[in-house]
Amino acid sequence: MTKGATRSGTPRRATAGFSMVELVMSICVMLILTALAIPSLMRSMRAYQLNSAAASVSDMLKFTRFEAVRRNTQINFLMQANATGWLIGADSNSDGTLQPTEKQQSIAGYATLLPAGTAPAPNAIQASLGGTALTTLSGGNGTVTFDARGAIRQGIGGPLSSSLYVFYVGNASDPDSGYRAVVLLPSGGVQIWTAPSGGPWRQVG
Repeated sequence: MTKGATRSGTPRRATAGFSMVELVMSICVMLILTALAIPSLMRSMRAYQLNSAAASVSDMLKFTRFEAVRRNTQINFLMQANATGWLIGADSNSDGTLQPTEKQQSIAGYATLLPAGTAPAPNAIQASLGGTALTTLSGGNGTVTFDARGAIRQGIGGPLSSSLYVFYVGNASDPDSGYRAVVLLPSGGVQIWTAPSGGPWRQVG
């Protein structure tokens, strides 16, 4: 008798896939690469936060100046401490406070406004501006008055100011991330400077 069926001579293929050792090694490599990338990502995020806060201060100063020129009157830029950080804005009705209807910006979180003596000495900034000393406005409640021409005055109705004002931006507990400085000129123009923890300052805007 002949056999009705024959066995296939094709060998059975091994199932493709990762072994446990290969899987563990892949995870380890991924964790190492992630650990190496995190510090760089954190530095980039901190730099973004500092730049964003400095830009907010600069933009609000420019807006207040524009409003004073547009309305042909004197308007104060206000800086006030609140529960989370600082509130800056244009005091359009000159009542000494920022109302919800007035344009304003919150400076809070990682990047905040710092008092004098926290950031590196502004020697490079002063040298570029003819050696004139800078008056620090950040770190405390204060005002800056723009007149109808966009120039700085010493309060509403006061004489023209010849002072150079500066607002420092940074994080007092993390100096390694560096600092930003927003410089306000007597003409009403604004400059932005940056510096590492030990200086020197360099103009970026």
